[in-house]
Amino acid sequence: MSNRRFTFHRLWAIVLKEFIQMKRDRVTFAMMVGIPLMQLMLFGFAINADPKHLPAVVRSADQGPFARTFVSALQHSDYFRFVGEADTEAAAHDLLREGTVQFVINIPADFSRQLLRGERPVILLEADATDPAASGPALAAVRALADTVLNRDLTGPLARLRGRAGPVEFRVHAHYNPENITQYNIVPGLMGVVLTMTMVIITGLAITRERERGTMENLLATPVRPFEVMVGKILPYIVVGYIQVTLILLAAHFIFEVPMIGSLPLLYAVALLFIGANLAVGITFSTLAKNQLQAVQMAFFFFLPSVLLTGFMFPFRGMPEWAQWVGTCLPNTHFLRIVRGILLKGNGLAEIAPELWPLLLFVVVAMSVGVKRYRQTLD
Repeated sequence: MSNRRFTFHRLWAIVLKEFIQMKRDRVTFAMMVGIPLMQLMLFGFAINADPKHLPAVVRSADQGPFARTFVSALQHSDYFRFVGEADTEAAAHDLLREGTVQFVINIPADFSRQLLRGERPVILLEADATDPAASGPALAAVRALADTVLNRDLTGPLARLRGRAGPVEFRVHAHYNPENITQYNIVPGLMGVVLTMTMVIITGLAITRERERGTMENLLATPVRPFEVMVGKILPYIVVGYIQVTLILLAAHFIFEVPMIGSLPLLYAVALLFIGANLAVGITFSTLAKNQLQAVQMAFFFFLPSVLLTGFMFPFRGMPEWAQWVGTCLPNTHFLRIVRGILLKGNGLAEIAPELWPLLLFVVVAMSVGVKRYRQTLD
């Protein structure tokens, strides 16, 4: 009868037992502390829905005082960071297509003359609208500047040009996504997110599960080499990854009507690198994890920044510099740019090359670490 009565002594013994087990399972304890801290840092510092200092170039055919005043106002607006000038329209479009700049400001040759005549000269701003959230606030700021920035210079007979409509007409050409359809940005980006989640988690779980059940030792007792075991475990997941890529592309085309301008064979070739990078990460996690729970926790620790710091949910250029450096080290950042560039912009191998070599570097490093750790585990 005494065992049925509640006692604080037995309760405290159970509590102490749980704390001891938690202390022994250091990986789980580190994830319990590390994941909330990561979420706090990411959401508190790195996430910014109002990106500023966006790269832009100016094509000004007018060197008059009014044109210089307008360009100076843009430079001091905090929304733009001018990275140079584009000599030709073709060069400006190349910068937009490659993602080097977000905006191109075009000032006509007769800008000052039209303004002095009382006409409303047109300033054309071309924007890379593949990510509407990145360009929206800056476009709104330019419209406000166009209405007020020249008021200081419009004195005397020109004071009549100070009106509610503003002395300048402002036009925006949103390239690659002129209607600012969110699905055009989100659906292609889901390809990288889905592959990251499934490849890392499934690979980590599959190998850890083999070790927990003792079937890995039976497999190694057969006349196969460790490298053959590793490749044999990876190849089926490459096939699964390509099935996921195909399903996403079919849904993007037939359900969401996402334009597919570029080469799909090129996209499939790049996807192999990205799948290999995530499989290598999963293999590394499987060698570090003692059980399947730890493998899932490690995968989530990798998956969280791969969603928040890569430009999938929030504008990449809106993050602080340290967060952009972290995001640049993640393969999903470069894969997202490649996918959106191929599908929405029609980019070829030359345009995606700046994003391709960091992805290749990550694959080489991740594969080297994964193979080394995996061979040590098997030995």
